[in-house]
Amino acid sequence: MQEKTYEKKATTKNGIMKLIFFAIAILLEIVTFWGFFYAGFEKYSGAITIINRVTALVLVVAIYSQYKSPSIKMPWIMLMMAAPVIGVSLYLLIGLSGTTKRMRKRYDAIDDILFQHLPQDKSVLEKLEKDRKSCFGVSNYVLRESRYPVYSNTEVIYFDDAAKAIESQKKDILAARKFIFMEYFLIDDKESWQEIEDILAQKVKEGVEVRVFYDDIGSIGYINTSFVKKLERRGIRCRVFNPMIPLFNMFLNNRDHRKITVIDGEIGYTGGYNIANEYFNIISPCGHWKDTGVRLHGEAVKAITSTFLEMWNAIRADDEDDDQYFKKYLPEIEFKSDNKGYVQFYADSPMDKKPIGEDVYMCMAARAQKYLYFITPYLIITDEMSRALGLAAKRGVDVRIITPGIPDKKIVYKLTRSYYKNLVRDGVRIFEYTPGFCHAKMSISDDVIATCGTINLDYRSLYHHFEDGCLMIDSDAVTDIKKDFDEIFAVSDEVTKDYGEGRNAALRLGQLILRLMAPLL
Repeated sequence: MQEKTYEKKATTKNGIMKLIFFAIAILLEIVTFWGFFYAGFEKYSGAITIINRVTALVLVVAIYSQYKSPSIKMPWIMLMMAAPVIGVSLYLLIGLSGTTKRMRKRYDAIDDILFQHLPQDKSVLEKLEKDRKSCFGVSNYVLRESRYPVYSNTEVIYFDDAAKAIESQKKDILAARKFIFMEYFLIDDKESWQEIEDILAQKVKEGVEVRVFYDDIGSIGYINTSFVKKLERRGIRCRVFNPMIPLFNMFLNNRDHRKITVIDGEIGYTGGYNIANEYFNIISPCGHWKDTGVRLHGEAVKAITSTFLEMWNAIRADDEDDDQYFKKYLPEIEFKSDNKGYVQFYADSPMDKKPIGEDVYMCMAARAQKYLYFITPYLIITDEMSRALGLAAKRGVDVRIITPGIPDKKIVYKLTRSYYKNLVRDGVRIFEYTPGFCHAKMSISDDVIATCGTINLDYRSLYHHFEDGCLMIDSDAVTDIKKDFDEIFAVSDEVTKDYGEGRNAALRLGQLILRLMAPLL
């Protein structure tokens, strides 16, 4: 029997909870209609109708006024107009961001402290503008909107396979002298994690401070409070992001989807892989699992370190001495290297209502001259993103997107394919990775600029989750990423022509319904 992927099992459990809530909403809708026709509710029909209309109107106006893409707002508005009870219930379940004014103030306060320790070296910015004017705008956008600096004094190593990345990671962890920070959306307490845990416990005995941070929904059903207690017994400090509390925040949308490891503030890792067996092909439930990552060594690791500290401190309002804490772990790193190019680690947060991840991708589309490649496990994009990619293709840019050949979630796979038609119509080429499931999240353009991180081309990554990415310009890693893209294309099927022709009415209707459901998934 084929073993399900870790992500699929976690998604299934979360999906079951949503399904129960959805079933209750449908039941309420049915009871309302039944009451009108069979149970004498008609005498209250006027009041009930007014309440329904006022509630729907208030929510529709609120949704319409949000600073979001119409692609996200319109399905909610249509659903509430067609079925108010279901629409309101689902919106409360998965539509609200879940952020509160108090939470945003907490993050803002920490960031005001944090970014004092991440000043932008103006000489680096000026040199980038002189060397690569076409890329300067992308980097300057990230600096201005997310406050993350661009660095030149950082070495980047690209890993075309997650197994290579984790082996390098373990070696660096073994060499740690001061601290080890790990932040992951998914941790499965099996072989891959247990080996790392033993290394972490060994480092604790050597006097190294170790902290582990994971998302509760991401790891639901696989690790729980007993996991936290186990780590604490071994001297490893552990915290959980946004723990699931039944009837309170069980359905909160904002998850920590980041994947970060920091060693001594000098070495940092990020990429698409979590800590579970399928990411390293120890098990193969979806054929070959393609995932990637990067290792940073140098000044840019300050940004990764502070990103971890932001999340670690933000979840507990009683944490003290943040300023002293940042000073302790963000020393002036003396790092000299002949490595060329520029590196800019950046984080995306739903707290600031700025879709940094999507905007970076759209900026890359706007500046591309020769080619623009993406690889993503899921393709659920806004009309604005679709138009940006199509416009680049119409300008003569070779725009390509790689998606999985073997899906881990069938309904999301069907939804992904529903976006092919419009993209192909505008000249975008679509490839499917035939060896299995591609979980990598990367983009590259013109042999000059590339990204690698945690940001999928889907609504959840682009609008709801805490994410991170690494922007590289003229780095040796960009060359390695281009080589890997070429190798991926060689084992992928181009399906562009399959979606260039007309579709039958049934297929069009099914895809239309899926597209309307996209913001709800």
